[in-house]
Amino acid sequence: MIRRFIAVTAAAVAVLATAACGEPQTRGESESSDSSAEPVTLEEVQEAGTLVVGTEGTYPPFTYHEGGSGELTGYDVDVAEAVGEKLGVDVQFEETQWDALLSGLKAGRFDMVANQVTLTEGRQEDYTFSEPYTYSNGVVVTRSDDDSISSFEDLDGTTTAQSLTSNWYNTAEEAGAEIEPVEGWAQSVDLLEQGRVDATINDRLSYLNYQEDEDNTNITIAVQTEEQSEAAMAFPKGSDSLARAVDEALDALAEDGTLTEISEEHFGADYSTSEAATGAGAEEGSGD
Repeated sequence: MIRRFIAVTAAAVAVLATAACGEPQTRGESESSDSSAEPVTLEEVQEAGTLVVGTEGTYPPFTYHEGGSGELTGYDVDVAEAVGEKLGVDVQFEETQWDALLSGLKAGRFDMVANQVTLTEGRQEDYTFSEPYTYSNGVVVTRSDDDSISSFEDLDGTTTAQSLTSNWYNTAEEAGAEIEPVEGWAQSVDLLEQGRVDATINDRLSYLNYQEDEDNTNITIAVQTEEQSEAAMAFPKGSDSLARAVDEALDALAEDGTLTEISEEHFGADYSTSEAATGAGAEEGSGD
């Protein structure tokens, strides 16, 4: 984090330098390391008066700049700011690419990451998490003129475009797909339209937001996961008092309707609870 930035190790600096050169990290590099930052306590954050939050800034509708260069906004940004208000502290966002977010958390650059970090067993071993604040399904996206993929089993032997540290990478790998590394959703769509990959797996909300802006008839949802993914705030391992305080803030925001309001503003429906997300998905239907 900024107030303890001088304690960042040379190893963390090397990781960031590699990311800046545009060289993709191997799977797991940004999610596991032999060194970890000290836990962040609620008392430390309140004494500093600032919650330092790592976020991508290039992942609409969750965290992005309006018009590409405007003010940082998005669902995760608004939720993090609402949490900071409940904690009585300012929120300072530090932007970096996805592959450097969790490594930056371990290096002590941030108190918390707000960037649709999906809960997985592996991540829960390395980080402390809040309760989920977003529920959604994963989708396999293909070209509209390709009907060869209608189930996850059909991904076996295909090529999918995935970020190497995304949980969707693991989904594609487990399905038997060959992975084409990408930096994000936009690059995945480009490769898909060019015919260089057969599919990409991503969050349904990302797809819907993209289609709302682009109305791209060249791509479509081929199949959707039955189980919902759950996104939560991530903290350095052992940051229990801060995580508990964030949970209390999220509970209060759910109780007073703020989370629903933020979700409806960005998605047009409530995805802040599992039950609401299930209902929203049913209303959308499957004819994307």
